[in-house]
Amino acid sequence: MGYLSKLQVIQRGGKNCQFYLICPVPLAQALELENGETLEWIVEDKHTLLIRRRSSSATTRGRLPHAN
Repeated sequence: MGYLSKLQVIQRGGKNCQFYLICPVPLAQALELENGETLEWIVEDKHTLLIRRRSSSATTRGRLPHAN
């Protein structure tokens, strides 16, 4: 079964904008996604976007490591 999502664009200030793609709850539950997880977005081609779960001990705690 597929799930539909609409892309949202939020305009902040002059040229700053962000695109949001909402993950439906049933899909997040099926993937066992957790708050704070890091996901990697990979553009395979113009019509295919892969999302890969990044696993690390810092990610599973919901925090990213600090850059030094």
